[in-house]
Amino acid sequence: MTDPMQALQAMLQAGGADAAEFPPNSRYQGIGTAKRTSADGRIIVFVKRRFVPGPGQFALIQEHPVVQGDRLDNIAAKYLGDPEQFWRLCDANGAIRPDELTETIGGKVRITLPQGISGPANA
Repeated sequence: MTDPMQALQAMLQAGGADAAEFPPNSRYQGIGTAKRTSADGRIIVFVKRRFVPGPGQFALIQEHPVVQGDRLDNIAAKYLGDPEQFWRLCDANGAIRPDELTETIGGKVRITLPQGISGPANA
């Protein structure tokens, strides 16, 4: 089995140092790359830091009440149509750990529009 870090490094090296080829549903899509030279002369390409937007930058669509057995990937699939978009729910709710959004039964998960898309004024 391939080491995930080696696979990522190979992908970054192949794509050059200007832009990584992350899929459109990735939280890293559109984030550039940079490179540094290690002490032994190897060039290491890495993904630049992604700055997580504050929850107030997202327009609320609705809230999902957490019930026993909820999983964030299933919530993302239900409301966003893609389980791999769970990170959007994390961003919109200010969650560092994805599990924190579903660990409290009766809690609310904010379902929002993507960052930068405003909702109706009366929503």
